[in-house]
Amino acid sequence: MVSMKDIARKCGVSVATVSKALNGQQDIGRETREKIRQIADEMGYMTNASARALKTSRSYNIGVLFVDPMQSGLAHEFFSSVLDSIRVESERCGYDITFINRNVGRRQTTYLQHCLYRGVDGVVIASVDFTDPMVLELIHSGLPVVTIDHMFNGRMAVMSDNVAGMEALTRYVAEKGHRRLAYIHGERTTVTDGRLTGFFRACESMELPVRNECIIEGAFHDVGRCYEATKQLLSFAERPTCIFFPDDFSYIGGFNAITEAGLRIPEDISAVGYDGIRLAEVMSPALTTWRQDTEELGREAAAHLIELIEHPKTALIDRYVVSGRLLEGSSVADLRTR
Repeated sequence: MVSMKDIARKCGVSVATVSKALNGQQDIGRETREKIRQIADEMGYMTNASARALKTSRSYNIGVLFVDPMQSGLAHEFFSSVLDSIRVESERCGYDITFINRNVGRRQTTYLQHCLYRGVDGVVIASVDFTDPMVLELIHSGLPVVTIDHMFNGRMAVMSDNVAGMEALTRYVAEKGHRRLAYIHGERTTVTDGRLTGFFRACESMELPVRNECIIEGAFHDVGRCYEATKQLLSFAERPTCIFFPDDFSYIGGFNAITEAGLRIPEDISAVGYDGIRLAEVMSPALTTWRQDTEELGREAAAHLIELIEHPKTALIDRYVVSGRLLEGSSVADLRTR
């Protein structure tokens, strides 16, 4: 049976260094840690999770609370990418992940009770109703928590730069000569508030008129509501020249409404999305959108949570902002040439 002493001899380091590497401790170099883990894997070494938990008072298990109101689960391309990045970073640091829900077997629990039952060391929270009393109970518990795209006082948060992203996207459309803009936004959340702020900032700075009836509340990842909102916009005597959609997936509803009306994108009306999922690139025409850095979002969330778990006295409680980039498709007409 392979021991830590065998691994230490093979790597030319001390047993203590091997122990730190296999336990995910951060006070050794990343390159050294990864080399030791690779050699340990090649030698067939497996840690005893129970023994490690007793020694360190940690389970090396991270909870992930993810609730999609549209019940698309891991088919939700944006969040599945974020979640996969959380998994990769967690495993790199020696942690497993557990999805948190409201059930243990057939018995209903709160999110906090499920976390305690599973013995997780901390929780990443994303895509939930942050006003839900059960979410608030978890936020105000003693467990280390990192939220994605929502902020609480005294809690770490990793945020997409929704204000800057939407501002840049709006400027791009306006610089193509569009003056009549419409925005079907998602339900009112911190994400939506940030994007609305970016949209209105860009319109104000470029002196673009915004008609109240052209700002419509839809829902994220909801094709049906987006379809109906688009039909409403197309019924106006002076219809918008470009429609902003809540996300790339919801755009399918808008696309269907536009084509049913006998209109073409971008010849008759332009469109932009948000998120930058693969769907945006494979549709015809390719959708112009703002690509969020899902890999960085997930990695940052996991890394900061692990830092909070392992170094609670020195981890800085702060907001960490992740930038994105414009993904230029062919769904926005250049009106300057008309």
